[in-house]
Amino acid sequence: MAAQSEITASFDLGNLEQYVKLKGTQEIESTDKNIITAVEFLLHYAFDQRASDIHIEPKREMSLIRLRVDGVLHNIHTIPKQLHPAIISRIKMLSRMDLAEKRRPQDGRIKTQNAGKEIELRVSTLPTAFGEKAVIRIFDPEILMQELDRIGFYPREFQLYNSFIRKPNGIILITGPTGSGKTTTLYSSLRTLSSPEVNIVTIEDPIEMVMEEFNQVGVQTAIGVTFSTILRNILRQDPDIIMVGEIRDRETAENAVQAALTGHLVLSTLHTNDAPSAINRLLDLGVPSFLISSTIIGIIAQRLLRKICPNCKKERILSDIEIGYLQLEPGSYPVHQGEGCIECRGTGYKGRSGIFEVLDFTDNIKSVLSDNADLNSIYNAAKNDGMINLRQVAIRKMLEGVTTYEEVTAVTG
Repeated sequence: MAAQSEITASFDLGNLEQYVKLKGTQEIESTDKNIITAVEFLLHYAFDQRASDIHIEPKREMSLIRLRVDGVLHNIHTIPKQLHPAIISRIKMLSRMDLAEKRRPQDGRIKTQNAGKEIELRVSTLPTAFGEKAVIRIFDPEILMQELDRIGFYPREFQLYNSFIRKPNGIILITGPTGSGKTTTLYSSLRTLSSPEVNIVTIEDPIEMVMEEFNQVGVQTAIGVTFSTILRNILRQDPDIIMVGEIRDRETAENAVQAALTGHLVLSTLHTNDAPSAINRLLDLGVPSFLISSTIIGIIAQRLLRKICPNCKKERILSDIEIGYLQLEPGSYPVHQGEGCIECRGTGYKGRSGIFEVLDFTDNIKSVLSDNADLNSIYNAAKNDGMINLRQVAIRKMLEGVTTYEEVTAVTG
């Protein structure tokens, strides 16, 4: 018996096999080295792909990662559902959110850098049926802050808009749906106007990109800090130029008008489909027509068109049906499209360009303006003054080989 125990003791299994305890799926934490690496890799990949948004969406059996590139979402990767909470927690940790709060939406921000330049990330989480979804919006200063003559203006529209922002007082409105590039136009305009001689104050919900040149104020509805209340108090801060993120209600509209009447230049946005509709929107908000006439300098409507990828660009001729749909004169119209390649992820598009409809508030516009102004009469007056609508500008971009027929019809209806 003693001999048997000696044999067992002398036979060591440690040289042949080693017991490794794996972490259970519930034990993987946000501080795990691999989770940290995975989140950093995802961010770098999004920067390299020129993405504007990262979506991390929990599903029933897995988690889906999607990137928005040039305004369109692309499925990128799926990860096991067990890793989703750890990845979301890591992102919440980086953006200084409450890790324990999983039932309420939260907002946060991350400042980082890529290729030697600072990049700002705005993070939003939302509780959904299968867990917390996170969306990370990427604000690249090179995209958000551009020279005004490089964002897509044609010479006539650029000269008009440049004259608007050089006025000492009045209101300039930029209109368009979400994702139409209004923020880029506003920030680029403020950057052009920024100098030691002027005081620029912005009111944003939330602050998109933190810039040293401006005095930026963030809306905090929970404590009563709204567009209208800040705008009332800002006039005591001796501003020259005021940027209001959005005119949403009557009070904000009235305060913006008062700021313009008291000698300030006000830039703001409205959600309307075209430039003439913005006048009707102000009338609906309760701004009298005589105040609109005396304060509005100009209105810009804009959209973003995807540009054809230069690496896989090929020519074709518009069909008779396409010519008829665009209401062009009969003839032969050579246009271009992208076949799809590695450079453009097989989409045929790479990058975007702005298209702009610029309404100059001339005497003709003022003459047709009344408290019950007809949209058609405003549009006709603007057309007589030389305004080119969004559809016509988009067609011009298509004929110049910048974008495709499909993009023109998708964006301008």
